[in-house]
Amino acid sequence: MTTYKFLFSSIIFLFSLLSFSQQNQGVSITGQVKENSGQTIPYATIFIEKTDLSMISDENGNFTFKNVKPGKYTLKITAIGFSNYKKHIEVLNSDINFQVQLESELQELESVTVLGRTATDKVNKQAYSVTAIDAKKLHNTTLDLSHALDRVSGVRVREQGGVGSQSELSINGFSGNQIKVFIDGIPMDNFGSSFQLNNIPINLADRVEVYKGVVPIWLGGDALGGAVNIVTNSKPRTYIDASYSFGSFNTHKSAINAGYTAKSGFTTEINAFQNYSDNNYWVNVEAADLNTGKYFPNARVRRFHDTYHNETVIVNIGVTGKKYADKLLIGFTGGQNKADIQTGARMKAVFGSRYSQGNILMPTIKYQVKDLFTKGLNLNVNGNYNFGEEQTVDTTFIKYNWFGESITYPGNGGEKSRTLMKLRDNNGIVTANATYTLSERHSFMLNNTFTTFDRKQEDELVPESVAYQQPRKTQKNILGAGYKFDYNEKWSTSLFLKDYNLHTNYSRSYNPSGNTGDIAYQRYEDHTSTLGYGLASSYYLRQNLQIKGSFEKSYRLPSSRELFGSPNDNVASNIDLKPEASYNYNLGLSYQASFNKANALTFDVNFMYRNAKDFIRNTLFTNQVDSYSVNLGKMTNYGVDGEIRYSYRNKFTTGVNMTYQNLRNMTKYEPEQEYVSYFYKDRIPNIPYMFGNYDATVFFNDLFKKGNNLSVGYNFLYVHTYYLSWPSMGTKEDKLDIPAQYNHDFNVVYTLANGKYNIALECKNAFDNKLYDNFSLQKPSRAFYIKFRYFFNKSNK
Repeated sequence: MTTYKFLFSSIIFLFSLLSFSQQNQGVSITGQVKENSGQTIPYATIFIEKTDLSMISDENGNFTFKNVKPGKYTLKITAIGFSNYKKHIEVLNSDINFQVQLESELQELESVTVLGRTATDKVNKQAYSVTAIDAKKLHNTTLDLSHALDRVSGVRVREQGGVGSQSELSINGFSGNQIKVFIDGIPMDNFGSSFQLNNIPINLADRVEVYKGVVPIWLGGDALGGAVNIVTNSKPRTYIDASYSFGSFNTHKSAINAGYTAKSGFTTEINAFQNYSDNNYWVNVEAADLNTGKYFPNARVRRFHDTYHNETVIVNIGVTGKKYADKLLIGFTGGQNKADIQTGARMKAVFGSRYSQGNILMPTIKYQVKDLFTKGLNLNVNGNYNFGEEQTVDTTFIKYNWFGESITYPGNGGEKSRTLMKLRDNNGIVTANATYTLSERHSFMLNNTFTTFDRKQEDELVPESVAYQQPRKTQKNILGAGYKFDYNEKWSTSLFLKDYNLHTNYSRSYNPSGNTGDIAYQRYEDHTSTLGYGLASSYYLRQNLQIKGSFEKSYRLPSSRELFGSPNDNVASNIDLKPEASYNYNLGLSYQASFNKANALTFDVNFMYRNAKDFIRNTLFTNQVDSYSVNLGKMTNYGVDGEIRYSYRNKFTTGVNMTYQNLRNMTKYEPEQEYVSYFYKDRIPNIPYMFGNYDATVFFNDLFKKGNNLSVGYNFLYVHTYYLSWPSMGTKEDKLDIPAQYNHDFNVVYTLANGKYNIALECKNAFDNKLYDNFSLQKPSRAFYIKFRYFFNKSNK
């Protein structure tokens, strides 16, 4: 689909919406919906009785009716889980601004603080299978976003090592590009290596939303198995949040987030952070002496070539709170990183000089406006383009072992393959999201996500190479349309359609003459188009008991990295990849209860089933260094994840979650084979199928002085053993498996002056257990950290 088709569709959509009503002239009615506790209530329905005026509050509970004619009116506000509210108002000649507080229908919970749920509970009430993390409760920790996600049921973040290493997010067994990551609804597909989940500090986020399986239409893109939306605090405010931490393996992390909003609406924001680590942690490996050849099957050594650092800054400037724009920000994201490469896809290969480096140079624009042309019509447009580049440097003809010993060879060469490969993956994203609230029951949505990719590839060692001059281009467009029906406060249903389009421009090599060394290239253009659909529904069986279900026929188009490879990451190309499709089913139950006015209990369970075709999975070459993506004909996955959490007032909270997922290869006959596959009905290898978390925190409030609080916390991660290769391969004794893992983390946090000054102490992997991910790559051994944080918010003064 071209951009012209998108613009034409958008114009038709907007004009059809405009036909519903005419714009009135009058004053504005502005308000904010809150709970008795002061927490805002997002997505409440507000309408003026005996008129056609209605809308839904935004994520911060705010709403505005513009051009209301003078007169007496009755305002009605409804929200799931809260009692209905009515307010009589009289509109004269001046604007009206007020706040309302809704009474919770869960009266037994009013005196109980359910720690870890609070503000994020509104997100969890959606019809989708979604879990939200209140990131603010983790701002005093040294966690990055990926390690915060690793504590959510159904989620595993799999890393290749320590700070800054390659990581992969998995949700209910689907992983990699099957999972889409967003920041405030903007896809992170083109952010590059300098801006990834495992190097973004948790302080950047206000909350993190994890959608399992079916993804709401307003998160555009082609997610197959789920999505993560990082929500920042978008409220106009004046604040500063600065932190610094250091610890084991010479690790240093710092971050500063600041913003200023003037009364005129002028707004400026800055987010900057850096990470540095030697990553010289202990590992157990197979090693051999380079001189004597003596073999050490379980050598305990330090990583010696794994230093990583990155620096990133995000600047936005513009206006907020204007009639023509609720938000208009022009921004720029700049960053750089350098990472030593210690090993290949498995730890059998070891390097001592090879490294990669990259940068991000990305201008951005954000535009939001409510009641565009007509009441109830909201528009959100975002755009960015990354001019950054990535490079791998491998120019030393040296062989290393795990003891740091080396042998230098004469002539030119490299540790893996001599290269100064530089990739300029110039790519851009434009998203547009329009919502229209027709009435308190009916709302519509249109979303379009357009991405473009154009790789410029060169190697300074072979600048004349014709192979690097070949086209590697893609254009992807995902157009979605949705409808939401809120029958009453108990029942809500959403329907949606998605149109997927991919245009690819590439070339293949061939031998025109048959003579050795005669290579020419033939250019090709491919176009893929398909249609997906789905629904999500939620119903409150009781005031504190919610059941929700969702279904989706989803597609995921191959990414440019999978199609064209990524030489800098040891990933080979596969231009023949087909789009993968999946029927996703989710059924969930959520329950809240309290007793004795002090104890609170929450329970969530989600069942899921996936039936995928042409499932894209990563596999190893025989060299155990490089990997590539292949299609697996058929795959099924069924499983369950759940969480139980208990809280006692604001003094203690504990919770446990578990996940079981059963991914099976259902490809009975391999291509060009007449016999049943050896791996038919095998569990998909190298994917954990059972894991869980347990956490507990004790709070000591007003310790030593009022406003000073101490918390002592513990977190435990368990991952059951799983096979590295197909279970049907080899004998039981010869099978390569990744053993069960047990990780224990402890933390102590002391806050002063109601959170203005903070200090945290952490011990990760306290018992120094062996932890593995991906193709048995080991993660850091025991580590200690300390973090200092200062937070000031003018609105709190």
